[in-house]
Amino acid sequence: MKTITLVFGAVYGMLSVILGAFGAHALKKILSVERLESFETGVRYQMYAAFFLLIIGYILKFETSSEKWTSILMIAGTLLFSVSIYFLSLQDYLGANLKFLGPITPLGGLLMILSWLMLIFHFAKGRI
Repeated sequence: MKTITLVFGAVYGMLSVILGAFGAHALKKILSVERLESFETGVRYQMYAAFFLLIIGYILKFETSSEKWTSILMIAGTLLFSVSIYFLSLQDYLGANLKFLGPITPLGGLLMILSWLMLIFHFAKGRI
C-alpha cells in the first residue's frame, strides 16, 4: 500500500502540473471564466491530494487497516472530486450534458475529508 500511495501521489502531482498548464494556456481561450475557475479548483485540490499522499506515503507504515483506508479514501476521493470537476467544466466544449456528475463532486470531497479525519485520529492516538 505504501508504494501504491506514493505512486498515486506522484501521478496526481504530475497530472496537476500538466492539467494546470493546459488550463492556463489551451482552455483559457475556449472556456468561460467561471468554467476555467472550476477547472483550476479541480487542479488545485488534486495537487493538495498529491502532497497528502506523498507525505503519508513516507510517514505511515500501512500496518493497520485505518492507515490503508486513509490512503484509499484520498485516492478515490480525489479521483471522484477532480475528474468530475474537469468534465463538468468541459461539458459545454464537449457538447455533452454531464450534469449527472454534479453529485459526484461532493461525494469525492466527502471521501477526502474522511481521509483527513482518519489522519487526525491516527496522530491523536500518538502513532507517528
